[in-house]
Amino acid sequence: MEKTQLIPQKSPKSNAGNRMKNLRFEPVVFSTFNTIFMVCLVIVTLYPFLNTIAVSFNAGNDTIRGGIYLWPREWTIQNYKAVFASGTIYNAFWISVARTVISTILNLFLTTMLAYTLSRKEYVFRKHITFIFVLTMYFSAGLIPNYFLMKDLHLLNSFWVYVIPSMVSAFNMIVIRTYIGTLHESLMESARIDGAGEFKIFMKVVFPLCKPVLATIALFVAVGAWNQWFDAFIYTSSRQNLSTLQYELMKLLSSTMNSNSNPSVNNGTGMTQESVHAMVTPISIRAAVTIVASVPILLVYPFMQKYFVVGLNVGSVKE
Repeated sequence: MEKTQLIPQKSPKSNAGNRMKNLRFEPVVFSTFNTIFMVCLVIVTLYPFLNTIAVSFNAGNDTIRGGIYLWPREWTIQNYKAVFASGTIYNAFWISVARTVISTILNLFLTTMLAYTLSRKEYVFRKHITFIFVLTMYFSAGLIPNYFLMKDLHLLNSFWVYVIPSMVSAFNMIVIRTYIGTLHESLMESARIDGAGEFKIFMKVVFPLCKPVLATIALFVAVGAWNQWFDAFIYTSSRQNLSTLQYELMKLLSSTMNSNSNPSVNNGTGMTQESVHAMVTPISIRAAVTIVASVPILLVYPFMQKYFVVGLNVGSVKE
């Protein structure tokens, strides 16, 4: 007779113990892997910016040798002196600030008003107008027609050429309209019962509840207006007092890159290119220009970040 081999059975208690050990072990593995991954992601994200700061504070002639990573090898502020050597950059800075603030405020208010109008189901032309705005996202007249349009509107060599063309954005309108669609209709209905008109409903109910999406849109609009320089080159290049910071920095970078071919050209500050760029190079100037242009946005971003996720209408209506 063949002997039967008995397989020992694990007790239910031991199986439950193993499951508990696995449950306790899995969070540790996930947390460890997640922490390592996020640290690597932070390093990869921050390294280019930290390297740019290091290059901006390093001597230009030494930067050519390479090997600058996270710390300057030869400390200097000559790069920033070259950036701020021209007196026109200060006026350009305030022009950029005024342009950014005014464009952001007008874009938010007018685009939100348009989005609220097109979100009303009782408005019979909302689909047709939305279709027209969407078309502008796919088709553009081009640079030359836009130039003649600005000329016919008498906006050339005017500060308002920076503001009026960007007062309404089709993409931002769609984003805000989608957000307004998530608001409870009972909020608007209760305001109508209290006798409020559409404009009062927009100002007192809809606009405050749209703060999270408006903060996100405001950051997009502000960054776009702050970084814009091509319109200054096209529309206001003959008016030095209307030059923007980005346009002045672009001209500085171009003059630095061309200084090797013509080092004796005067830069308008009483100093020749040879004396100004004796200790700077295009690489170091580019790093300093990048930092100067980025600092204002970096200072504003932390105040806008809290609105990205949190919605003020959460919990306002329970149905």
